[in-house]
Amino acid sequence: MSVLKRPIVTEKMTGLNKQGKYAFEVELKANKLEIVKAVEKLYGVNVESVNTLRSLGKKRSKNINGRVVTGKTPTTKKAIVTVAEGEVIDIYADL
Repeated sequence: MSVLKRPIVTEKMTGLNKQGKYAFEVELKANKLEIVKAVEKLYGVNVESVNTLRSLGKKRSKNINGRVVTGKTPTTKKAIVTVAEGEVIDIYADL
């Protein structure tokens, strides 16, 4: 199973691409060394640094047919990868 799940393509993260930073959703148990190896192998770039963050799942509830249904959104982990100066990751190449 791959460490990288998907790239995060939002307006904020697209703005960081100009600075050489790219965001990915990663496995919860992945560490920074595994993320570096996966990005370098998949995209063929040199990674300078990796910052990670976890977003804890939140409780959600909604009314369905007069009943309240509760649940929880999943916990996710994101990695912001900084590549070496002058290198670019083409996220849209696989589309």
